[in-house]
Amino acid sequence: MKNQLVLKELSTAEIKERLDNERAMYQKMLLSHAVSPIENPNKIKESRKNIARCLTELRKRELEGIE
Repeated sequence: MKNQLVLKELSTAEIKERLDNERAMYQKMLLSHAVSPIENPNKIKESRKNIARCLTELRKRELEGIE
């Protein structure tokens, strides 16, 4: 719930930037995990959820017409 409150306060451009960073980090973690197991594989799951939260907030703003 804390992440949702933070995302609501950010501008659309900031959310898009955060989404790009999260996706890049997610891809990097997947590749690292494929080569050798990462220390905490739950970070992959957490990253996937953060991506979904960003996409959800962007879609919500699109439907409401907020720029």
